[in-house]
Amino acid sequence: MPARRRARKRALDVLYEADLRDLPVSQVLDAYVERLEQPRPEHLPYTISLVKGVDDKLDRIDEAISTYAEGWTIDRMPIVDRNLARIAVYELFFVAEIDDPVAITEAVELAKELSTDDSPRFLNGLLGRIADYAPRD
Repeated sequence: MPARRRARKRALDVLYEADLRDLPVSQVLDAYVERLEQPRPEHLPYTISLVKGVDDKLDRIDEAISTYAEGWTIDRMPIVDRNLARIAVYELFFVAEIDDPVAITEAVELAKELSTDDSPRFLNGLLGRIADYAPRD
């Protein structure tokens, strides 16, 4: 598995746990980093940047998701899908070196692996609409 995909999966783990347990993201991230053995994985800096970025920009990210998620509120989305969408929207809006198709494809691939049968199609459509129409910061 490529390093950035591992970073996204670990970021998803942290965001999922924080969301599920209603804990501060920073607390869950700190606990995750503490559990890691030396040497730390090469993907750790990108994992941390994704988690902190999503946490810092959560209002803007959730606004975009809510606006373009046709027929879905953010609270009704499965926790995995909601957090995969958050990671991808963060990359779409705030990580210049990640091309839009890459951010979308990575979210869809992780959804195939970790979520429901309908999730890849849902995320592909949602993220495609956001990439095409949402104003960027």
